[in-house]
Amino acid sequence: MKKLLLIFCIAIFSQTAEAQTIRKVKIYDVLKMMDTATTPLVVNFWASWCKPCIQEIPWFEKSVAALKDKKVKLVLVSLDFPEDYPKAIQDFAKKNGYQSKIVWLDETDADYFCPKIDISWQGAIPATVLVNNKKKFRKFYGQQLPEEKLKLALQEMLE
Repeated sequence: MKKLLLIFCIAIFSQTAEAQTIRKVKIYDVLKMMDTATTPLVVNFWASWCKPCIQEIPWFEKSVAALKDKKVKLVLVSLDFPEDYPKAIQDFAKKNGYQSKIVWLDETDADYFCPKIDISWQGAIPATVLVNNKKKFRKFYGQQLPEEKLKLALQEMLE
C-alpha cells in the first residue's frame, strides 16, 4: 500500500512539475521586461482561440531555439480571457508542447495597452515585438510572421 501511495505521489508531482506556472502581468511589466532586456528578446502577443497565433508559435519556438548561442529569449504574452487564467492557458500550452515562458496580460482595455507597445497597434493578433537593447533595435509586427519572414526579422534584430 505504501508503495502504491509513493508511486501515486511521484506521478502527481511529476505532472505538476511539467505544468508551467503562468504569471499574471500588467502592461507596464511587459514594457519593463522589454526595456530592461539584456539579451535579444521576442515578445509575441497571442491567444489560444486565435488560429494564426497558434500556427506561428511553433515557428517562433523553433527559430528562437536555433539561436540559443545568441541568447535570444521568447516570451509568449497570452491575451486569453480572464476565465481562462491560469488553468485553461496552462492546459493549452501543455497540450501543444510549448516550451517558452508564458505570461498572461491582465488588461481589458486594448485602447490603453496596445499603443503602449506600438502606436500603430490596433489590437489585432498575433502581434510581435523584437527587441535588442544593445543595438537600440525595436521592431513591431502587427500580423502573423510566416517562418521565413520571422527568420529574416530575427537576423535583422541580431545584425
